[in-house]
Amino acid sequence: MPIYFYSTRDAYGCFSNFSAHGFELKGTWWRTSEHYFQAQKFAGTAHEEAVRQARTPKDAANMGRQRTRPLRPDWEQVKNDVMREAVRAKFRAHADIRQTLLDTGDEELIEATSSDYYWGCGTDGTGKNMLGNILMEVRAELRQ
Repeated sequence: MPIYFYSTRDAYGCFSNFSAHGFELKGTWWRTSEHYFQAQKFAGTAHEEAVRQARTPKDAANMGRQRTRPLRPDWEQVKNDVMREAVRAKFRAHADIRQTLLDTGDEELIEATSSDYYWGCGTDGTGKNMLGNILMEVRAELRQ
């Protein structure tokens, strides 16, 4: 049976990029994987640090989506790798959520968001579910 996740308050809330599981990556502390992901849209600029300092993951997400900020030109090519980096660092840093991820066995992990057809499954389930796919990749890596 597939495992659906979205809200940080749900049973699998730790799979959300908004979950309060910080980590260090590239010598810098990130409050959430959402902070890291959104900040990397502006890597090497002052906007990166501004997003890193955002008070909440929702604030980081909103800042990252502001098209008044200069999106790095290769973003579409690197965004999946950036997400993979963030998810990998988060689950390596926290034994409890690493175990939660491993305990899902071989179940399909699906981000149940109606508004996102790329990272999630979308309203009708036809989305790419890239976050779920990356979580399953990282789960397989952690088993090694």
